[in-house]
Amino acid sequence: MITQDDQDGSLNSGAGSGGRDETDLPVPSEIPQQESQDILVKKDEEIKQLHDRILRMAAEMENTRKRLEREKSECISFANEGMIRGLLPVIDNLERAVQHGEEDATCRGLLEGVRLTLKSFGEVLGKFGCVPFDAVGKTFDPNFHEAVMQQESSEHPENTILQELQKGYTLHDRLLRPATVIVSKASQDSRSLN
Repeated sequence: MITQDDQDGSLNSGAGSGGRDETDLPVPSEIPQQESQDILVKKDEEIKQLHDRILRMAAEMENTRKRLEREKSECISFANEGMIRGLLPVIDNLERAVQHGEEDATCRGLLEGVRLTLKSFGEVLGKFGCVPFDAVGKTFDPNFHEAVMQQESSEHPENTILQELQKGYTLHDRLLRPATVIVSKASQDSRSLN
């Protein structure tokens, strides 16, 4: 006859341990102290490595988030660049119309209208971060100026911008169009002195 204790024992021995008896597992008192210390050190090292890995992954995620935000901001800032580039020749033509209108006294009313239109264009472009920069009198910088001609000058140091043929523009502090300029060069008199 099978008693209740026998049934419990047979159920416990076959279930839960995959057919192993609980006596097969090492009892903590049976593990040598050095071996348990080694296991703890190994587990501590694994925990440290996992912690470092999590920190690196978090830093990478933060860097990726910041980069994406910066790219999104730049994309928004420069989204109108193509349209603004297309408007710059229109502004150039309006500036030429003002220059020619100033020479003819009969066009005062028309000239004032063109000036107001030009001023409005400048204000709208300024709202989008597009502004002209001055070049005359400054030292030639190939990053911002495009020299189309050199002119001898004894009054100005060499590589000074004497005349601006076409204005340069920046869009949010990035060059949109270089200024087309005439640059000074040393006159032959000053070259012969050297």
